[in-house]
Amino acid sequence: MTTHSRYLLGMLVFCMSLMLISGTVIAEEGQGQQKPDMDEYYRELETFADAISLIKDSYVEPVSPKELIKGAMGGMLMSLDDYSQYLEPGDYKEVKEDIKGKFGGIGIQVGMRDGMLTIISPLDGTPASRAGLLPNDIIVKIDGELTKDLDTHGAVKKMRGDPGSKITVTIWREKEQKFFDLTMEREIVNVKSVKKSYIVYDNIGYIKLVEFQETSAKEIEDMLKELVGKNINGIILDLRNNAGGLLNSAIDVAEIFLKKGMAIVSIKGRIEVQNKEYKSARDTSYQDITLVVLVNEGSASASEIVSGAVKDNGRGLLVGKKTFGKGSVQTVVPLKDGSAMRLTTAQYFTPSGVCIHKKGIEPDINVDLIAENKDEKATKSDNVFGKLEPEKEKEEVVDSQLKAAIDVVKTINLTKAKKI
Repeated sequence: MTTHSRYLLGMLVFCMSLMLISGTVIAEEGQGQQKPDMDEYYRELETFADAISLIKDSYVEPVSPKELIKGAMGGMLMSLDDYSQYLEPGDYKEVKEDIKGKFGGIGIQVGMRDGMLTIISPLDGTPASRAGLLPNDIIVKIDGELTKDLDTHGAVKKMRGDPGSKITVTIWREKEQKFFDLTMEREIVNVKSVKKSYIVYDNIGYIKLVEFQETSAKEIEDMLKELVGKNINGIILDLRNNAGGLLNSAIDVAEIFLKKGMAIVSIKGRIEVQNKEYKSARDTSYQDITLVVLVNEGSASASEIVSGAVKDNGRGLLVGKKTFGKGSVQTVVPLKDGSAMRLTTAQYFTPSGVCIHKKGIEPDINVDLIAENKDEKATKSDNVFGKLEPEKEKEEVVDSQLKAAIDVVKTINLTKAKKI
């Protein structure tokens, strides 16, 4: 080993030792994990130091130590799972600014699934939803460039841009076994929490929640108060294509419908102080009203927390399709140079102890969303090229899932009436 390599190894071992010592203290205060095998880390770090030395001396072009370490950190975090990632200072700043909820884009929420950039849900009323993008569509190219080596944050940066500018994405749709291109014009995307509420049928209320934000629970309670004033006898909470949001918001929304003391969700990881079980802490006026929750493949994260709590507590029924399965918890840890690590540190579990991640939640009543063409039955050619012709008349969607939810509410209310 060269002198330079030994120097690098010494520095790396010193840094790693500090990390391991800190990690051991946390573990001992938490779950009492065994001390890591330091010899194993030393052996692996020696190989790493040799690789850095070889790159420094022999790579065709000079590479700065900062770029090498940055690349190593990025690769290390990407190798852990689909959600852990390294954030450069500028990227970290953007992540903090994202809470403003207003940006130029096409209106989709994305995540990584099996190493592929996957659409969790298109946001209603955005270019993505108007173009016909669907949950579980895989984005294989952005403006002609493959997404294979992109993480979620890098993909989001590429898809955002000035309002009025155009973007072309290449999509792989697994169910139809086909690739197709879509060109869209970016718009200012204002992410609203609650989209609408109204009487959907006779005395049945309907509330569409788009994203879990700080004000979501208050908005829903305000709408419920208004709907109850119109003598409703049931509520349909629509969480379809709701990709999530704030954990605290999900807990607050669940509390509206769950009686005090009922379990909502638990978080479990290796750090004891992070492990926690959340229960409903209050009673409201809406905890006995008939409840049906609409879900689909685009319902993820916070939506799955609420859905799981409703289902496991027997508080209501889920109607629609199996949810996305995003049940991991990421912690953003700032680093000294202004960069940060987004690290998966725990997972969500429903009240019955089921891990949501990569599994999703099965609805009580499985219903497909039926789409019927106004004209004659579409040919295979129509289905393929129709996506590339926005001027062509689109399919008229018959909301069979909502109709099924209405029937479920009516049936439950009839059962209640018979018991009385």
